[in-house]
Amino acid sequence: MIELHRVSKVFSVGPVKVPALSDVSFRIGKGEFAVLCGPSGAGKTTLLRLLYRDEVPSGGRIDVADYNVGALPRSRVPELRRAMGIVFQDVKLLPARTVYENIAFVLRVLGTPRAEITPRAFAALKAVGLSARAQAYPAQLSQGEAQRVALARAIVKEPALLLADEPTGNLDEGIASELFDLLKDIWSRGTTVLLATHQAALAERLNRRTLVFHGGRLVKDAR
Repeated sequence: MIELHRVSKVFSVGPVKVPALSDVSFRIGKGEFAVLCGPSGAGKTTLLRLLYRDEVPSGGRIDVADYNVGALPRSRVPELRRAMGIVFQDVKLLPARTVYENIAFVLRVLGTPRAEITPRAFAALKAVGLSARAQAYPAQLSQGEAQRVALARAIVKEPALLLADEPTGNLDEGIASELFDLLKDIWSRGTTVLLATHQAALAERLNRRTLVFHGGRLVKDAR
């Protein structure tokens, strides 16, 4: 599903070259749940941005499903992303749309038949325990609820791969643990999950393969 071979990423800040990732190699199989763990600045977010082609690698090769991501023409990036669900720490919900409308919007963009949109949107809300909040607006949600809506929006298109970038970073430990349980439930249905988090204790409780990053390098791969 995901394979990196000696991947590096260097950013230019004026005349200065700043390495974000250095010589990173690993493989994640279809249906696997893996955790990227490490402190802020370790390279986790950069790695995820490379996977969904928001950045291109400075060196090495990245394969996601059947795509050589670094060599993918920009015109085919939407095709790559249609196979993914992406959850950000900043949930990026549309403030003028209800919870239901935020989720249905994704399906409309994908050209889903009209008759399928409502049942699929409510199925996604049910999966994250928010059916009763369908007509609420983002400003009326707690942080935990907003993050669940973002998760529902990511899974409504039934992606083969779910990328979650620090989805619990703004949540207290109890709510973060609940969100991790939801991710495990989604994984149990066959979705490949790659979660980035700096919360080492919570990551350990997940009891999943953990790839530890420090200073842009993969320093440990604990299965």
